[in-house]
Amino acid sequence: MKPIADLHSLERHLLSGIPLAREMQLHVAEYDGQCLVLTAPLAPNVNDKGCAFGGSLVSLMTLACWGLATLRLGDAGHAAEVYVQDSMVNYLEPVWGEIVVEARQLIGDGEWTDFLNTFAARGKARITLTAEVTTASGGAAARLSARFVALRSDPGARAPVAPSTGVSDEPLA
Repeated sequence: MKPIADLHSLERHLLSGIPLAREMQLHVAEYDGQCLVLTAPLAPNVNDKGCAFGGSLVSLMTLACWGLATLRLGDAGHAAEVYVQDSMVNYLEPVWGEIVVEARQLIGDGEWTDFLNTFAARGKARITLTAEVTTASGGAAARLSARFVALRSDPGARAPVAPSTGVSDEPLA
């Protein structure tokens, strides 16, 4: 996989490579280097109650975090395969309209620096990212915290299959 460093390439990659993203009508809305925003309409993501389906919310939050890690690696010129290792989600209130997800790394830019330096040195790194589904009033409807693993891509090889338990538990730093 070559580095993905712009919104159009990220959206094209998600929609062509992940059928669920296409069905959810995911749109990559904005990226400022620290935060990635994805949106999706309610209609294809609705549940039997008329609000957003929890599975759609967690999928969009996971894709937003994955996209943020992928873009940050691409910004640094790195080609990587990024995998979610583990995650935790909290559903706080129903979403009755357009789904808006914001992904970011909350600790600070030092964590990004460590992640990118570790990746450059070892060809693998981990980072914990968060995403929120925002409400029309600016509150949080759902929150996800997830650890992602990045592995250096071999341009001539087929994408690796991630083991079900994630990568090795040995420390990366």
